[in-house]
Amino acid sequence: MTKEQLIQIIKQEIEFVLAERCQKGYKTHPKRKTKKMYGRTYRNCVKAEEGNDPKKGTGKKPKGSGRRLYTDENPKDTVSVKFSTVKDIRDTLSKESFKSKSHKRQSQIINLIHQRVRVAKGRTKDPQKKKNLTAAFKYITKKKEASKKKTKRMNKND
Repeated sequence: MTKEQLIQIIKQEIEFVLAERCQKGYKTHPKRKTKKMYGRTYRNCVKAEEGNDPKKGTGKKPKGSGRRLYTDENPKDTVSVKFSTVKDIRDTLSKESFKSKSHKRQSQIINLIHQRVRVAKGRTKDPQKKKNLTAAFKYITKKKEASKKKTKRMNKND
């Protein structure tokens, strides 16, 4: 028996032993197909991933919303947001990219700014920044309430 034949037989035996499939929901690792544990060779099974659709698995999705909080599902729909001062928020809300959005999307952006300012205000230690963020928080709260009123008015007309 030659060395090549012996290697071929060993490969066939390993394939036969490893022909056992992984459990449901698992698949063989694409590069490291086997692993050794306790002196024996086993199939290296890893959890199977179901695609990378952001609507399915990544980020948090608020109840009743089709959008995820931390995933940019539609980059063309993006509005860059600054919120450290009242002027920054005014500039953001007066951008053409903001004004061209539907009322529903504008409300989402206003809500996002409101949440970010609220958290930033709570976390900052610098008194000047805290003062700026407090003023910004008051301003965006007024805008949020105005947006709520507009939504009610629009729903009433329908």
